[in-house]
Amino acid sequence: MSDESADRARFWRHPGLPGVELLKAHYVRHTFNRHTHDTYTFALVESGVEVTYYKGGDVSISAGGLMVVEPHEVHTGHAGVPDGWRYRVLYPEVDVVAAAARDLGMDRIPPFTPEEVRDPASSRLVRAAHRATEQGDRLSASTLIRQALHLLLSRHTRAGTAPHGPQPPGSGRAVERARELLHTALADPPGLEELAAAVDTPPFALLRAFRAAHGLPPHAYVNNVRVQRARRLLADGMAPADVSAALGFADQPHFTRHFKRSTGVPPGAFQRGVLGPPEAG
Repeated sequence: MSDESADRARFWRHPGLPGVELLKAHYVRHTFNRHTHDTYTFALVESGVEVTYYKGGDVSISAGGLMVVEPHEVHTGHAGVPDGWRYRVLYPEVDVVAAAARDLGMDRIPPFTPEEVRDPASSRLVRAAHRATEQGDRLSASTLIRQALHLLLSRHTRAGTAPHGPQPPGSGRAVERARELLHTALADPPGLEELAAAVDTPPFALLRAFRAAHGLPPHAYVNNVRVQRARRLLADGMAPADVSAALGFADQPHFTRHFKRSTGVPPGAFQRGVLGPPEAG
């Protein structure tokens, strides 16, 4: 068996994230030589340790840590422990990061700090955005990556953010139109950029206004509405698998996870409790 038999990698693009490529990998023996990317690199290590040569020195990224590599910067990568490292990587194009910087009032993308990022909130958003693409959830993926970029730009660059101004005129109407669009497309909601274009509002402005109006960003709002509708369908006797498919959940585990987070029980247990035992004939 090859020494590299434990190495596994998947590289893909997601239609809901224009301008972003993704990598999910477990490397044990693989070593990246010195190379560069035209894009930004946001690499979240989930287990093990990766050692990267970057900007004149070695940086060790351990589980939970995140490394930002700027475009055209030479870097490497190899395992720092015998079991290698598992990580998730986002490769957004410069224009994607620039748009997030403009959302925050920055006239350019400031330099990121060169050391490992130890920030649970940023890591959580990067992981959630990455996982949303695996589940085929365009709205969650596009919203979460924008939120992750906002947090990383505001916390881990050499420039602070400009304070957010008041909601723009007409934002209330835009939010209501966006809400209506989401209700009509629960099974396959549009991505954040597509939704914002449909209501003629910049994505970040819509995201802020929607959260202010409903207490949730659009992707979380959609999942909440899905769960509420699922409760009614389950109470009507529809099979959990059919409910999951009808409401656009990626698969049964995805449905179960969201349903249990809201109700405290899995869909099957909820349905048995609501319908009760059949009456004796």
